[in-house]
Amino acid sequence: MDRNQLIGLTLLSVMLIAYAHFFSPQLPTSLTSTSVDQSSAVVASSLLPPEQTSSLGLHPDPPVAAAQYGVLTSATQGTEKEVILENEVIKVALTSRGARVKEVVLKNYQDHKSQPLTLLDAQSSLMGFQFAMHGVPCNTHALFFETTAQDQSVEGTNVATATFILPISADQYIRQVFTLSGKGYTLTHTWEIVGLGRLLGAAPIQFVWHDLIRRVEQDAKACRNKTTINYYQTDNKFGHLQENSEKKQEKWLANPIQWIGIKQRFFTAGVIAQEAFAGGNIATTPTPQSAATVKEAKVFLTLPDTDSSQDQKGKFTFYFGPNDYQTLSQVTEGFSKNISLGWPVVRWINRLLIIPAFTLLEQYISSYGIIIILLVVFIKLLLLPLSYRSYIAMAKMRVVKPALDALKAAHGEDMQKIQMEQMGLYREVGINPLSGCIPVLLQMPILLAMFNFFPNAIALRQKAFLWASDLSTYDAILHLPFSIPAYGSHVSLFTLLMTASTILYTWSNDQLAPSQGPMKVMAYVMPLTFMFVLNSFPAGLSFYYFVSNLMTFGQQSLIKSLVDEEKIKEKLKLNKIKGRNKKKSKFQLHLEEAMKARGGSKEKTKNS
Repeated sequence: MDRNQLIGLTLLSVMLIAYAHFFSPQLPTSLTSTSVDQSSAVVASSLLPPEQTSSLGLHPDPPVAAAQYGVLTSATQGTEKEVILENEVIKVALTSRGARVKEVVLKNYQDHKSQPLTLLDAQSSLMGFQFAMHGVPCNTHALFFETTAQDQSVEGTNVATATFILPISADQYIRQVFTLSGKGYTLTHTWEIVGLGRLLGAAPIQFVWHDLIRRVEQDAKACRNKTTINYYQTDNKFGHLQENSEKKQEKWLANPIQWIGIKQRFFTAGVIAQEAFAGGNIATTPTPQSAATVKEAKVFLTLPDTDSSQDQKGKFTFYFGPNDYQTLSQVTEGFSKNISLGWPVVRWINRLLIIPAFTLLEQYISSYGIIIILLVVFIKLLLLPLSYRSYIAMAKMRVVKPALDALKAAHGEDMQKIQMEQMGLYREVGINPLSGCIPVLLQMPILLAMFNFFPNAIALRQKAFLWASDLSTYDAILHLPFSIPAYGSHVSLFTLLMTASTILYTWSNDQLAPSQGPMKVMAYVMPLTFMFVLNSFPAGLSFYYFVSNLMTFGQQSLIKSLVDEEKIKEKLKLNKIKGRNKKKSKFQLHLEEAMKARGGSKEKTKNS
């Protein structure tokens, strides 16, 4: 492996290590979780500015209710009725207690215990409208609504509807209507508050959501550190709370908000407003001491300002479903950003190249291990021109290596002179010193795209291949009785195979173009570094890199068999003859002058 390729590999390694350091999951250490019953009374108050207060009592005592809910006091007592709406992919349980979503089950997925995947339930999620009655905070989740709706299952173009109403008088009521279509993961929620303007006063209405996010993955650490709250503003700005922090994250949002997504690694529960929320506050707190939850999320959103004397109404769309790029793209503008696809260039590669190719292969092949292999073949064929140029550059460097060694022997430790003579030799024989480095650098965005694609690919979730029972997490073949810093307490076989194949590839190239000194050591240290970095990453990613290394061996052998190095030598000889009479470019002249000036300054310093 020549110096230029080592420079490219080093740059790639530094970028990947830095990316893993800043964006890979980190397990929180010392935070505690709370239950909905214990913390619901302070959910909104912890999210509001200091001058505002609120309460989310689940079932207030009658004396408290009388003082707090006024004409709605009678609605704080009642019998809860559950209504189930379901289609082919989702089952939603609604409750008359608050006229709200009580439970959501994704029918086509299972959790880490092989049970139907419950995204949220009565023990983990609580949502409702918060308003003020004569200046006293109240919340609809504490009120019992009336409904005649029955359980409904729909498919195709049919829809299921459940209506909940809280009557106060003939011309005063609160109505909430939920509609589920026969397909998809969205639930429509329309609501109206009629005749209560005088009672509500000037205070705005808020939508409050408290979610103890359920653990649904085997790797709780990776799940926790891919869980956050995302938001999208009306000015098309996307934002989020930090995912991998071990501390509470909170942000006050002053600008109008189009949607909020409580996003896990592979699933999202979100609310999209037809008319943007005026602002709000969001917060997350890791719950590492809980085996059932990964984080606690709190959402407090202010509805648009309206004339308090007028009736108020609005429409939400809830999304409860997988983080599948095609599915999220159809929900609303910007909603696909709930999947992190990397930096801008990397994101475009994933969107326009990797995801379409992967999706196409899914339609015809059921084994995801085979799909990954074919994806490697596709990428390698796409990069073949770059690989060919890289190999030709290596071949040229091997041809001129004896001449370079002679220069080093002639000038000893005078590195300035050696570099000048080396540049002259390159110019004479027609070698671009960056020709071996540039192809490697151009492949980096695709390597980084894979680094983002595989950890977020829900298609690999719970899909087995060979010894790996789940390609979306690490393939542990051995669990250690201790934890190795930066490595973990398990051994991933695909990561070991990837490391071994990378070292073998480095050794093979070193036989063709031997490297010396620190760069030779670095070439072998880097694979070991990545062994630590990728040990806890998805098996699908390590398998991809392993197969990619094998393909590179085969590709390089094929190119070698098709390249006549004797012709390259003859061409270099001709280029050398032409190069002696060739006029130097301005860049070459400038570079040589800079090197001479640098050498002169060093000589003066030495003499002084």
